Formats: sequence, structure tokens, C-alpha cells
Amino acid sequence: MEHIVIIGNGISGVTLARHIRKLSSQPDGQAGKKITLVSAETEYFFSRTALMYIYMGHMTFEHTQPYENWFWEKNRIELKKGYVKKVETQSKTLHFAEGNTLQYDKLVIATGSKPNKFGWPGQDLEGVMGMYHKQDLDNLEKHAPNNKVCKRAVIVGGGLIGIELAEMLNSRNIPVTFLVREASFWNGVLPEGESQMINRHIKNHHIDLRLSTNLKEIKSDENGTVKSIIIEETGEEILCDVVGLTAGVTPNIDFLKDSEIEIGKGVKVNRFLETNIPDVYAIGDCAEQQEPSGNRRPVEAVWYTGRMMGEVLAQTICGNKMPYNPGHWFNSAKFMDIEYQTYGWVFGEKGRPDYEQHFHWKHSDDTKCITVAYHKDTNVFLGINTFGIRLKHETFDKWLTEKRDVDYVISNLKDANFDPEFYARYEDEIRAAYKRQLLLVE
Repeated sequence: MEHIVIIGNGISGVTLARHIRKLSSQPDGQAGKKITLVSAETEYFFSRTALMYIYMGHMTFEHTQPYENWFWEKNRIELKKGYVKKVETQSKTLHFAEGNTLQYDKLVIATGSKPNKFGWPGQDLEGVMGMYHKQDLDNLEKHAPNNKVCKRAVIVGGGLIGIELAEMLNSRNIPVTFLVREASFWNGVLPEGESQMINRHIKNHHIDLRLSTNLKEIKSDENGTVKSIIIEETGEEILCDVVGLTAGVTPNIDFLKDSEIEIGKGVKVNRFLETNIPDVYAIGDCAEQQEPSGNRRPVEAVWYTGRMMGEVLAQTICGNKMPYNPGHWFNSAKFMDIEYQTYGWVFGEKGRPDYEQHFHWKHSDDTKCITVAYHKDTNVFLGINTFGIRLKHETFDKWLTEKRDVDYVISNLKDANFDPEFYARYEDEIRAAYKRQLLLVE
């Protein structure tokens, strides 16, 4: 029986295991393939995006596990807890830190991401953590159970995980200082109007947002625990009990450095998610596309793309070779209590193509806005960002495929309406603002 070993039990690895089982089960009830899921983080799969809600008291860890513990045995998916130290591709052997080994016929690397560290003095002290793994949540609960134990937290890095951690700490009334290297929050991704709105929103939640500010070092008390941080630009010392490092992530592939598997930033794969070594594949956050689709980045640390890669690779492993084609870019997130969606491509000020024109509308309450990107010469719709407004994915996917023009999109926004109450109140205002901009441009 062919043995498929998957290193990593996140959304990519688990989706792959489930779909291989579904596709390979025999009519007589036999499994068809042996599947082993390996993880050093947790025994059972959980929803990583739900970690913040455990700390905020909205759910327990058990609630984040989509499958009951009996699910794995019933579906003949073996679970192995252990840390892979080395991969020998010639003999198809995994070597574990614990000293044991495991043979495979096909290997899938789905090890996800790890937080970036930039060599800051004190970055490995007690009380310094990311917010990526179950162990990070346990660490946060230990060092910041309430505002009596944790008098202040400092967050370093202005991405989506940073804003989640700020919201978490804010929910327990723990004062937060937020160090963001950029001049405006997430301005490498968001256009200026949106980024500025989020700056104001963060400050309105009584978070001490420091823009254009870098961490110099983290200082320790006599017990090897965080006591303060020093700001690079001014030398200011800020007393704190917790430091959250959220300055982005990189693929978790250090254990492959001495293997024959080709790596760059991530594990290099082709459109079929194959590495340079036969019978070895990579999916999810740790995979680096050598032929990325359209404007997509070679490495995408996004939940839904990981799930899609798992579904596609299951087809290939079960004999129906299929290329990975993620389609039009979309994503969603939350900035405190403002929901964010993006469909297609809307570039921030950095890296914005010369041909990309923007229409931006913001509501007077400063918590809702949209930005529509279109080609300035052809008027073809390129993408949309929405804050505080829910729109249908299927509608924008269709319009992007049909290459609709921006006038059509603005005139038919009601068809993308996910929240009827919103458009009953603001649709005319958005269209009027668009017409005013057209007059100014012309």
C-alpha cells in the first residue's frame, strides 16, 4: 500500500489528507493509500485563525477543532506527533528529533510559516512571542492573563497579525504600544485613504500607535524576562511585560537546508506543486511558486490558498494530474471591528502601476470606505477594497473574468450587495461621488 506522509497538520496538510482519503478509498471499503500526518505543534488539527477568539473568551480551544478526535481513526488518517529534523530523499526517510525514523513513498511538505525575527537583542527572552502557533497562545495567557499581571504590551510590526494581537490585548484592557516601521499602517498594501483611516481607527481604540518607529532592543530583568523595549529613533525606553513580534512571516523550512530539495524563500514548486525531487511536493505557506499566476506573489501565506493547494494536489496524487490555478485574488481580514475584503488587485502607493487609477469613497463616520481600481486607458475594472461593507465574492469573481468596465461595476454595485441595509442607505452616495470624480478627471 502506497504510504503518503504529510509534514504539517494545518489547513493545507489536513485538506490534502481528507481529499486523498475521499479519492482513494476502494469500493470494498479498503483505504487504498496509507496516510500519515506529522506535526510537532498539536496532536489534532485546529483553526489557526480562531486563536485570537480563545484569548478573547469567545470560544475554547476545543471549539477550534473542526473534527472530533475519532474522525482521524475512522478515516484511517494516522497522526504522528514529532519534529522532523532531516529528510533523506534517496532512501525516502524522515529523521525525527526524538531519534526515530519514518519511511514514505510520497512526501508532502506543508509546514507553514514562522515569525520573522531580525536579530533584535532580547528577542528570545521570556515574554517575547508571536501569535502564530498554539504555543504562542499559551505563552500569551501565561504572561498577559490580565491587566494586573501585564501592565503594558508592545507590538512590533504592522501587519494583520499585529492588529489581531492588539485587539486581543485590548479586549482585556491591557495598554498597548504599537510600533510600525512604515509611515502609515499597512501602506505597502493599502492605498493612502484606507491606510490613514485605519491609523485613526487604531488610535480611537486607545492604542498607542507609533508610526515610522523601529525597535532597537528588548531589555531583560534579573530573571531573563522582558522589562522594557528601546526605540531606535529616539532611545526612549517603554516599560512592558510582553512583546509581540508580528513583523511578518517566512516559510518554515529550516529542516530542509541539508536535503536535496530545492529551496529559495520557500520550497520551490512548479504549477503541479512538485519539487525538483520525484515524489516530493509542497503546499501552503511554505511553497514557493516558480511560475506564480498573474500578479500573485510566489509565496502566499493565506488560509484559502493553502486549502486550494491541498484539494488540487490530492487529485494529482490520486492519478488525476492537475495544475494549481488559484484564480482571481481575494482575501478578507478584520481591523478591530472593521471588516475588510479585497477582490482583484488594488495596489498601495508603493508598487502601484502607472496605468492604475483609483476611485475612493469614504463615509462620514470614518469606518466605511471603498476603493475601486481600474485601467486609466481602457476603464477595465481591476479590483476593489471594501472596509465596513460586505460584498459577494461570486459577483466580483464574475466581473473580473468578464473584464467589466468601472462604470458597469459602480452602476451595478447592488448586484454585489451582501448587506441590503448598507446599499439602501449609501449606494446613491457612492455613485454620486464617482460621477463627481469623473467630472474632475475630465
